[in-house]
Amino acid sequence: NGILIVEFANQLRDQGIDFDDAVVRAAQQRLRPIIMTAFTTLMSAMPLILGSGPGSESRMVIGLVIFCGVALSAFLTIFVIPSLYSLLARNTGSPEQLAQELAELELKHPK
Repeated sequence: NGILIVEFANQLRDQGIDFDDAVVRAAQQRLRPIIMTAFTTLMSAMPLILGSGPGSESRMVIGLVIFCGVALSAFLTIFVIPSLYSLLARNTGSPEQLAQELAELELKHPK
């Protein structure tokens, strides 16, 4: 999910959209699918966490690991990935622009 936010932001930057707007729009575009996927997975772990009977202790531990891992992943994807991308990629050009500059340099200085 995080890579989809970054890729969509890069595509928007290639289209000439302002950096901050691209990051916000990419995060907004991916928010609903991220929440829906995380919620579905969290709910599917509930029977493991709440189940009883033989072996319920080991299933509960597995369910808790799934639940906490998915919740942490969703949090990082929604809040941390866009923030880190904003900090790290702010001073770079759009990916398409960088690819064109590299191609021009390669033409000027062939191996």
